[in-house]
Amino acid sequence: MSDALTLKNDLTAKIEAANDLKSLDDVRVTALGKKGAITDLMKSLGRLEGEERKIKGQELNALKDEIANFIKAREAKLKKEELDRRLATETLDVTLPPLPKKIGHVHPITQTMEELQTIFADMGFSVAEGPDIEDDWHNFTALNFPPGHPAREMQDTFFLNSKASADKNTQYLLRTHTSSVQIREMEKHGAPIKIICMGRVYRSDYDMTHTPMFHQVEGLYIDKNVTMGHLKGCLIDFLSAYFEIEDLPIRLRPSFFPFVEPGAEVDIGCSRKNGELKIARADNPLEQEWLEVLGCGMVHPNVLKNCGIDPTEYQGFAFGTGIDRLAMLKYGIPDLRSMFESDSRWLEHYGFNLFETLAKK
Repeated sequence: MSDALTLKNDLTAKIEAANDLKSLDDVRVTALGKKGAITDLMKSLGRLEGEERKIKGQELNALKDEIANFIKAREAKLKKEELDRRLATETLDVTLPPLPKKIGHVHPITQTMEELQTIFADMGFSVAEGPDIEDDWHNFTALNFPPGHPAREMQDTFFLNSKASADKNTQYLLRTHTSSVQIREMEKHGAPIKIICMGRVYRSDYDMTHTPMFHQVEGLYIDKNVTMGHLKGCLIDFLSAYFEIEDLPIRLRPSFFPFVEPGAEVDIGCSRKNGELKIARADNPLEQEWLEVLGCGMVHPNVLKNCGIDPTEYQGFAFGTGIDRLAMLKYGIPDLRSMFESDSRWLEHYGFNLFETLAKK
């Protein structure tokens, strides 16, 4: 018994003196391990006789449990002290790391529309808008499109089911050009008028330079004494400002459009050396190449009459081009279809910094 009491006092003193978990574990191994002091005493019980072994065994089991509980209590205390010390000295940021800073990009079409509005605003044009769903009158008839014109065919135009319309006798369609807005504005305001019309238009076509939905900008200027010379001057200023080339070569070629007379296609100077398109004036006039960019002309008298404007008093010009095509030419975009595929990687490459765009306004 005296040996067990001495061992208890010795182990208790070592347990109380343990200042960290490692020291405490060393004491545990010394007392309760396979070669520990209490374990050795338990092994010696086999040499004792009957009643003495029973009494001694009970004492050692009690000592073993007491020391184990004492170690467990000391361990809990040391862990609490360690946690309190860490809480008092350590700092931990439990917030989520910030997401990478991303700046939105302005789509090239949006950028081009902003540029066009700025250019034409400086020339005194205002912006007009109209519906995407049009009737036959505003989209075709008022613009001097005769019955049977190819643009009225199903393969060129998206017609809507007339049974769903309030007026069963009116044919509705997705507008094929923004010229319908010009008709609406002339019907509403008469002359003089000076506007540009921007927006989505729809035609049944799909390849690298055509999509079923695309964007147009058209200009209209009706007043007294407006001439073809005014039209050419307007287009020279517009194209030079947009492509940012002061001496950009521009030429007009006679062409036919039902709503203008005379009509013309407008070409700008370019070069295609090594298969690369570059908009510029050629060093050698004999090497100058041309690229068609828009159509124009003097508004047909029949169109003016259809809108309630007297063609003997007023005349004017109109022009139109694809906004998407202008963006492709200026910013080197090879495929029109990619503009509408919603690929964020494409937009990061071709898009414009939002804040730089706002700063220019």
